[in-house]
This record gives sequence, C-alpha cells and structure tokens, in this order.
Amino acid sequence: MTTLSVIVPVYRVEEFLPRCLDSLLGAPGSTGDWEVVAVDDASPDGSADILARYAAQDARLRVVKLAHNVGLGAARNAGLASASGDYVWFVDSDDWLPDGTLGAVVARLAATTPDVLVVDYERVYPDGHATKHSASALFPEPLPDVFTLREVPGLLRSLHIACNKVVRRGFLSEHGITFGPGWYEDVSFSLPLLLAADKISVLDRICYSYRQRPGAITSTVTVRHFEVFSHWERVFAFMDTHAGRDELRPPVFARMVWHLLAVLGHSERVPTDLRRDFFAEMTSLYRRYRPATGYSVPRGPEGLKERLVGLGAYRTFETLRRVDRARRSVLKRAGAGRGRS
Repeated sequence: MTTLSVIVPVYRVEEFLPRCLDSLLGAPGSTGDWEVVAVDDASPDGSADILARYAAQDARLRVVKLAHNVGLGAARNAGLASASGDYVWFVDSDDWLPDGTLGAVVARLAATTPDVLVVDYERVYPDGHATKHSASALFPEPLPDVFTLREVPGLLRSLHIACNKVVRRGFLSEHGITFGPGWYEDVSFSLPLLLAADKISVLDRICYSYRQRPGAITSTVTVRHFEVFSHWERVFAFMDTHAGRDELRPPVFARMVWHLLAVLGHSERVPTDLRRDFFAEMTSLYRRYRPATGYSVPRGPEGLKERLVGLGAYRTFETLRRVDRARRSVLKRAGAGRGRS
C-alpha cells in the first residue's frame, strides 16, 4: 500500500529537474511509503531524457507522457488520474523538498489522518536567501492536531497555493475537486480543499522549497492575469453547491478582494492599458459576491481601496495610487540621501 503519491508536472525544467527528483527519490524510507508520478507535459527540452534515466534507476518513479502540452493544471490532473497513493502532493519540478521532509509528512499523515495537511514552505530567491512561510505563525496559540476551517477561519490568510497542501486522494474524488484551466489554477483548487475538509492538520516544519525565478507569472505583464477572475468564480460556485458554509463567505470574500487588489497592485502583471478593465471586473465580482451580512473591511489605505472597488471609482483609485507611489519615491530618495550624509 502506497501512502503518498507525489505528482510532478514537467515542462521546460531540465536545469532544475534533477534537484527536484533527487529530493524525492534520494529520501530515505521504504519503497512502500511513497511514489513519484512525473507528468511529461510534452516538454521540448531534455526533461524527458532525465525522467527516463531516473525511472530506469528507481521503480518508485512512474512517467506519464502527454501527447501535447496541456498546461500546469491539466498536467496535474493527469498525474492525479495515475496516482495510487492514499494521499497526493503536487510538487512543481523547479522546486524541491528539504531533507527529511517525506518521512516527516508520512508520519504526520499517519498520526492525524487528515483530509488536508498544510505544511510550511520557504521562498528561495536567486541570491540564495530564503523567507519562511508558516501557517502556525498566523496564530498566537498552538493549533489543534485536527480542525475545520469553520473552527480556524484565520487559515484563509495563508497563501492559496497547492504545493503546501497534501490531500487525501479519496477526498478529492468525493468532492470532485480538480484543477481548472489557465493561470491562478491554485485558487480554485486550494480554497475548495479547505472549505470542504472535515479534518485539516498543520505540520509546522519547512517541507517545501519554492524557487523564485524570473519568468514566473508573478512577474509577467500580460492579459492572462484576467484569468484569475474565473478561478474566484469557481470558488464561489463550489460554495453554492456545497451547503452549510455561509458563515465562511465573509472571510472568503475578503480574501478574494485582497488577492485581486494584489494582482492589480503588482507593477509587472496587468498591462497599463487594461488596468481600467481589470478594475471594472473586480467591481463586478465585488458586487456579485459581497455577503448580504457584510464583512469586515480593513482599516486604513487597504480598506479605502476596497471601498473604491465597491463603488467602481477607478479614477479616484488610480489618483490615490499615483500619489502613494510618489510619496514612497520621495521617502526612498530621502532615505538614500541620509545614508550618504
């Protein structure tokens, strides 16, 4: 019996793939604890040769070859369809797991038998420095071994990414949760996981090294950032078809507004000539999904931004943004001047 299937979508990563595979297959443990399902998403580089070489040396690695490129979400779904483990973990092929991770994860799964296990991760930057991201650090008191999102709604403040969540495979099937198409696919996967889970557990240990590199969608100016809207629509559609979660609508709505403002506020995402259109779509979703009972608007500048989104006041929003950018620039120059004195 395989406890865990690690699903690795592969596309144009020949430079990074060996480190990823070494962190999975070089880990100590019995061969029955975990398997690796690598999905070759018709990668045009040397990734296929690397996968073949590793598969010939280790029976825990199985390779699924796709006839044509389908994108990250669909490649993950293909890996899920081929997985045999009780649990699945989606690991991107340019990232890696720190030493000891798989043993620690399997032990935590055995101890808590959760629907979803949330693990800590680190962002690793090109210069080598790393920043830790811990779900447990969001809370002043220790979390229970297992809980629901209703009991700990503050977990929504953790980033909605798939790579820090290990999920019971049968749970995914029971609720029909898969990855949707397009960019920001983690949104409409991760949020339904937390909303539907009867048992969530957290492992307060760095279990995932998340490589930050140029060319990621977080630093690409393109119209494709509009694809984020359809994923938030999928989240609320999931809530509509899964009754009994109305008390979670306010915090989910607040997280949606925070995320959309973050996308628009990033200087290397939405093209300048499409900012008004993006803002208008934000306003549409804001008005459509705003909870009838209201929600807690943040104080200060963030709360003002959200109110302007609700009003559809794009011109005022942009004016305040330019004023704030000018203020920050002045403060930065003033700080630099003091440093030279």
